[in-house]
Amino acid sequence: MAQALLSIQILPKLKAGDTDIIPYVDRAIDIIKESGVPYRVGPLETTMEGDLDELLDIVKRMNAAMFEIGSPSVLSQIKLSVSGSGEASMAKLLQKYPDGQ
Repeated sequence: MAQALLSIQILPKLKAGDTDIIPYVDRAIDIIKESGVPYRVGPLETTMEGDLDELLDIVKRMNAAMFEIGSPSVLSQIKLSVSGSGEASMAKLLQKYPDGQ
């Protein structure tokens, strides 16, 4: 399939009594880490790089994990850049900003 960049902000609804979203977000990022795809965590979203089908499968696993840890519903906001020529790359897009500045 095509090479892609996928940025996701996952917003699980908290279960009754929960006030901290961080454990949910940490679990979602753990799923990305476990996948082995290149990724970069940002303050509002996390960007992954890889095969489009694989990235979409990771999103499915992230959403399923939110239900497993008690979220009654999940909103996932996704940005997607797909390259049929295989040129989708975080490094290429960020080469001008190596230090994030």
